[in-house]
Amino acid sequence: MIDIVRDKPAKSLSSKQGETANDRPKRGSHDVAIIVYDGFTPFELGVACEVFGDARWVAPGDPWYRLFICGDTSAPVTADGGFQILVPHGLEKLSSVDTIIVSPTYRPSEVPESVFESLRSAHARGCRILSLCGGAFVLAEAGLLDGRRAATHWAECDALAQRYPLLSVDPGVLYVDEGDILTGAGSAASIDLCLHIVRQDFGSDVATQLARQLVVPPQRDGGQAQYIENPLPALDSSDLFADTVTWVQEHLGEPVTVEDLAVRAAMSPRTFARRFRAATGTTPYQWLVRQRVQHAQRLLEVSDLSIEGVAEQSGFCTAGNLRKHFSRIVHTSPQAYRHTFQDRNTA
Repeated sequence: MIDIVRDKPAKSLSSKQGETANDRPKRGSHDVAIIVYDGFTPFELGVACEVFGDARWVAPGDPWYRLFICGDTSAPVTADGGFQILVPHGLEKLSSVDTIIVSPTYRPSEVPESVFESLRSAHARGCRILSLCGGAFVLAEAGLLDGRRAATHWAECDALAQRYPLLSVDPGVLYVDEGDILTGAGSAASIDLCLHIVRQDFGSDVATQLARQLVVPPQRDGGQAQYIENPLPALDSSDLFADTVTWVQEHLGEPVTVEDLAVRAAMSPRTFARRFRAATGTTPYQWLVRQRVQHAQRLLEVSDLSIEGVAEQSGFCTAGNLRKHFSRIVHTSPQAYRHTFQDRNTA
């Protein structure tokens, strides 16, 4: 099941036995505006146009979205890749649409103030607003994420949290749905979020048909956490724990405990834990678990070991223990991770 965060549990949108017509989403035209500005990234714009702007696959006469590309200027805007596009609609269009999509940009500080004002006005009248990838920075700058949960690309989560401390960033999910405001994670998660919107508006059957057209799964297993790299902070040869860390990384499959690490470092467990946290920013136990999970990830990617074999070689001893820690950190199961990331040439 897809890994998202909601304020309230959503009603299933799939057609099930016993479901009445009133339970299903109403089919009707829906106006969607995409905001672009200098520095926008083109991938997410393409996703939004493909989902909300292409009605060729919809049956004749069947309502669908009407898409408007909007901006602060009638002059061309320059994408992050260097090419330019014409903007057919001004920001005044945002006062009448049902949904607004905020494009990501690597230069949020250069977004015109008029964009922020238009977003605040649209939100005040009840418009649904979603951001794709780094577009969360634009929503945060507009003040619309204060006190809310939000998602963005995993590599930008720390920066978003530090710059806007009033919001809560979830680095593990593909998107966060808070009803009137939705935020997507990394670039490809834009597809997941847009399909989620279609599922809300037109039902699961329609969203699944669209996913087939796009040649993507209707819902992905797990969340963004399975793509995150969490390397240990670099320790030079003079660091107090460098030798201990190197030794552990070479013996992850052995039954090593935090007490064993303290003995190797010639410290008491309490002193070792305090100094290790000061040097690495995490506790010895959590560091050891994450190292083992990362080792398990590599084994799942490049080996044909059974899940039990991966558990043994990564130091978790049993498949159940591996699944518990793996699911907590990576937000998916070892088997699902293998299915997604295993090198088919070595499988």
